[in-house]
Formats: sequence, C-alpha cells, structure tokens
Amino acid sequence: MKKIKIVFLIVVSMAYTVFAGNATAKTDNSRVNGIKNIFQLPLNQRFVKHIFLLRVPKNGKPLYELIIDVPATVAVSSDIDVLNDNGQKLNINVSVNDRRITVNFPETVTFATTKQLLISLNKVQQPRSGSDSIYNLSARVVGSDVEIYIGQAQFHKF
Repeated sequence: MKKIKIVFLIVVSMAYTVFAGNATAKTDNSRVNGIKNIFQLPLNQRFVKHIFLLRVPKNGKPLYELIIDVPATVAVSSDIDVLNDNGQKLNINVSVNDRRITVNFPETVTFATTKQLLISLNKVQQPRSGSDSIYNLSARVVGSDVEIYIGQAQFHKF
C-alpha cells in the first residue's frame, strides 16, 4: 500500500511539473517591468489556477492599478490573490467587468516595498480544447490615468 502511495505522489509531482512547464510569457525585453515564471495548476476537472509573476520597475513610479484583459476562451472569478516577494498577501480591491479584471492597490506598490508581485487567478474555467489562453496586462501608475501595456501571459491547453 505504501508503494502505491509513493508511486501516486511521484506521478502527481511529475504532472505538476509538466503543467508548470507548459506555459510561456511574452514580454518586451526593452522594458524594465514584465511578466515571468507563469504556472498553470489543475484544481479539478473544471478549474485551473493561472499564476504569474510581475516584476516591479526599479526606477518606476508607484503602481496603483493592474488591468488584466481576460481571453474569451476562459471564465475567471474575482477570486484573486496578489502576494509580495515575501509571500505576504497584499490588500487589494478586485472588480470584474465583462472580460476585464481591475486590481486596485490601496497602498501603492513600489520597488522599495516589493520587487515582484505574484498574481494568482484562483478559479479559471478553461475548455479542454481550443486555442491557448492569452491575457493582456496593463498598469496605471501614480500621477497618470494612462494604461501602460506590460505584456502578455499565455497559458497552453493541457
């Protein structure tokens, strides 16, 4: 019985490794900020968790809002977590309007407070077939209402 449990744990670990390696990030390398280390974790047969890291610019203005344009191929809930580089949850306000998620930071985010943000879309309903899920990300900084394009997060089907 112990051998079966060990084999099961090894198979599950390998599956998570495959899923984590099955995602890519598209960023503009000329920018200081960008998206990296994207992961897709299965929660059950209907839902996955999409996770990506967002680098905070070293010399940039404080970030007060993150905008995530959701692809038509998925359904996303407002169950979203944002963690700093110490793994602590940040206080956020989330609003979902059609295919656009807006994450507002009551306390602005700067390189001095955190070097990167881990954004976790916790309940993503993704079809089993079709095209990849491509999220477009933008941000707003203090002193400007202009959306600054950050890049894309692309998740492959599994």
